[in-house]
Amino acid sequence: MSSLATLLAQAPFLDPGGSSDQAGRVSIGTFAAVLGTGFLIAIAGHVIHSRVLVAFGIALIFGATVFVPAVLALLN
Repeated sequence: MSSLATLLAQAPFLDPGGSSDQAGRVSIGTFAAVLGTGFLIAIAGHVIHSRVLVAFGIALIFGATVFVPAVLALLN
């Protein structure tokens, strides 16, 4: 877990200061919120046996970890 935090801290698209007013820079709090929400929704989907919720949670996790950083990297 600490290696993931280190990797995220070194990622060039993140703004460690927490402001998102620069173009192409997003605060790490945004990623953490979307990632955490995705995990919570996916877990809830597993608990109530809803494939739609599990898929939506996984999509949020994918978006926070792959899609958004890739788009930001392409825009810079």
